[in-house]
Amino acid sequence: MSRLYDTIEPNVIDEELLQKAVEEQGPQEELGQLAKREGIDYKDVLELQLDFRNILKIDNLWQFVNLTKLQLDNNIIEKIEALDTMVHLIWLDLSFNNIEVIEGLEALIKLQDLSLYNNRISKIENLDTLQELQVFSIGNNNLTALENVVYLRKFKNLRTLNLTGNPVCENEQYSMFIAAHLPDLVYLDFRLLDDNTRELAEIKYQYAIDELKQGEAQALANLVEEQAKQKELEHHKAAYVEYLNGSFLFESMYAEDTEAARLAYLPGMADLLETYPSSKFVLICENLFAYGLKEHEKRQAEVSTFYECLQEAIQDSQQQGTKIILDFENDNQGQLDVIQNMSNFEIADFKLVKYNEDISQLSDTLMTLEMQTVDQLEIVVQPCALEQLPSSVSEVVALQWQVK
Repeated sequence: MSRLYDTIEPNVIDEELLQKAVEEQGPQEELGQLAKREGIDYKDVLELQLDFRNILKIDNLWQFVNLTKLQLDNNIIEKIEALDTMVHLIWLDLSFNNIEVIEGLEALIKLQDLSLYNNRISKIENLDTLQELQVFSIGNNNLTALENVVYLRKFKNLRTLNLTGNPVCENEQYSMFIAAHLPDLVYLDFRLLDDNTRELAEIKYQYAIDELKQGEAQALANLVEEQAKQKELEHHKAAYVEYLNGSFLFESMYAEDTEAARLAYLPGMADLLETYPSSKFVLICENLFAYGLKEHEKRQAEVSTFYECLQEAIQDSQQQGTKIILDFENDNQGQLDVIQNMSNFEIADFKLVKYNEDISQLSDTLMTLEMQTVDQLEIVVQPCALEQLPSSVSEVVALQWQVK
């Protein structure tokens, strides 16, 4: 593919290029002028235009964490990379580059509009996390397999698709196949998919679509089952009893024992190996499993009680502290104005010293209230006898994450 800047030396995304791009923001002229005069935090930039700059490699964009729109079209980029921090990106244009593989987009979970038009891509792939995708342009590439388009069925929000200029479009069944396999699509190659095309496509590919739906339903059921198993396993791990509800422990120990194979040749070992795991050893494991889950539930209840007590103590302390501060403000309202307007400097100095002493007393009172809260928490913690309960209020947040 020919490129506009083939005769110019490739460019890199450095600080100078980024500063210049922000200053030339076009519609955001005021933002650009402000950036030029005072500098700007890249975290405040929502849109960035880096098109027509002969960029070879995507790099140094990690500071633009709040970016929602990024233009990198009409460059000579060969690989999609370094976009992991752009989790708020909604619109991305990588058209007219030299990209061969779709990759590096996993973190862009909010992306709605993606253009990969006029590249060298031969397969639609690696877009699984882009579930918000609504507009996808991948025309003028090297897509040849009509079946590859079926991959796009997983994007339930996809309404506009552009595939023009790909070899796959030369297939005489192209439009029918797309309409049948992507029933929610509204626009294909800049044209509205009419109802007549949809009806004919549905009839033509009815059996293939039914079979496809059955496969998708089975895959979904398998996924749900796997997720349920994983959730249960995480629960068992939290209780330190994972894989104890069966013969897994014995089997793994036996498999890892280098002497086990020799023991198998001893008289009577074959029968023992069949009966022992399913009786004594497994019974012990299952008892440990049940006990571990019971103790874990007990611990969870104790932790829950602790945080309820913590919340009550904090709220009570806050209410008392607020009342003390309000009383102080009411008692000393206008005191500084009175002191400043006094003509007798000695009396004014005396009252000012007294006022400062009252403030110090207020600080001591609030500190005492905080220490009382800490003492109350320690009283709550000790009877619980939990291994990882905090020894001070400052560790409460850390423990909360551990418990979760």
